[in-house]
Amino acid sequence: MTYDYSDTIVAISTPPGEGAIGVIRLSGSQAIAVANEIFAGKDLTRQPTHTLHFGKIMDGNTIVDEVVVSLFKGPKSYTGEDIAEISCHGSDYVLQQVMNLCMANGARMAKPGEFTLRAFMNGKMDLAQAEAVADLIASHSATAHRAAIHTLRGGFSEDLKQMREQLIQFSALIELELDFSQEDVEFADRTKFYALINRLTVATQQLADSFQLGNVIKNGVSVAIIGRPNAGKSTLLNALLNEERAIVSDIAGTTRDTIEETLNINGILFRLIDTAGIREHSVDVIELQGIERSVDAMNKADVVVYLFDLVESRKSKEVSDEVLRKKDAFDKAEIKYVLVGNKVDEAGEAHAQEAFKSIREKMFFISAKNKENIGALKQALYNLVAEGKIKQEGTIVTNARHYGALTEVLKSLIDIKTGMDNNIPGDLISLDIRRCLYYLGEITGEVTTEDKLDYIFSKFCIGK
Repeated sequence: MTYDYSDTIVAISTPPGEGAIGVIRLSGSQAIAVANEIFAGKDLTRQPTHTLHFGKIMDGNTIVDEVVVSLFKGPKSYTGEDIAEISCHGSDYVLQQVMNLCMANGARMAKPGEFTLRAFMNGKMDLAQAEAVADLIASHSATAHRAAIHTLRGGFSEDLKQMREQLIQFSALIELELDFSQEDVEFADRTKFYALINRLTVATQQLADSFQLGNVIKNGVSVAIIGRPNAGKSTLLNALLNEERAIVSDIAGTTRDTIEETLNINGILFRLIDTAGIREHSVDVIELQGIERSVDAMNKADVVVYLFDLVESRKSKEVSDEVLRKKDAFDKAEIKYVLVGNKVDEAGEAHAQEAFKSIREKMFFISAKNKENIGALKQALYNLVAEGKIKQEGTIVTNARHYGALTEVLKSLIDIKTGMDNNIPGDLISLDIRRCLYYLGEITGEVTTEDKLDYIFSKFCIGK
């Protein structure tokens, strides 16, 4: 994309579809003048900033709509430029007519993310904060919202700023030593610098480690509910959702395809996948396809809920043996899992406790039909991915680009420490410090390229 920051851009900022209100946003040096050309009411060019004005949008002598225009004059605006926002009635036709009038009077259609890009280019926010705007728009839970707000308000950027400032200070002293290399002087206290590198390494590792949780917060957790036919997988899905989402019957193989639904547990989104029952011997072609999809869902899931029938385990030791084999297989493959014995109301708690006492720590006994112990199962799912890791305050990295840069920062810090341990010359240590500073700056946009900006902002919606 090629950007011209001197012109005026326009876009519809509200979602597509009919609604009570639709907002058209203009930004640029002529934003207020363009709005004034089609506005019948006060002279908008003479009005103070941060004011609202009621009037009509006119196409010649034809009234298009009655609107409210909000004025925000730069630099005290979202983009740092003059902004006019026209609040119309939410008709697609009306919005498009107003858009056409704006473009006929000198504005051009904004590119994806261009309003936020201008905010970044005008110093209203750094690149990490700009990306948090998109995360905030896409947040579907309290935890995702909190993480995005923290970054948008500059919490992550402040962490990085402090790291950069401390590194720059020592880098300047080390490079000053190079100017006096023949005099054998030392301006940078190596003991303090070594301690700083250790602190920064720990802080960077913590940020990088938070990405696993951040990815969960941002994208949710996929949970595959697997087990033999008629174990109660669809009943469990319905119990977790507290609604009749999946068809339930006593006929084995009723579920032929995967069913996916979303459940919010303590601010984390879990994508529950009800799978077809897995059994070794079937001649039904459709059921075999369902089983194949079940195995695929299990292999791709973040967490596996293995459901088995406690009533059947009373009849046959084969069931308990299979549960033990599954547990060993999950442990070997390092899969996060929960073993769930269903129909405890029929089989009896005493049998369940005795039959599976050797693996009780990974076991839950429930009655999906009666919704017994479902709350404990939900808490167990939450604990698998988030227990003790989510804080009310503090940075959680949710962006893959930030994680990649932090990984490079960590490598650079390790190289600096290794270099100091081996007493390498200051000019080589200085190169590693510069590399570290480069990747820290890449996160916030202090070091960037237009190609990278194109990629980042192309993922935004048009009106943002």
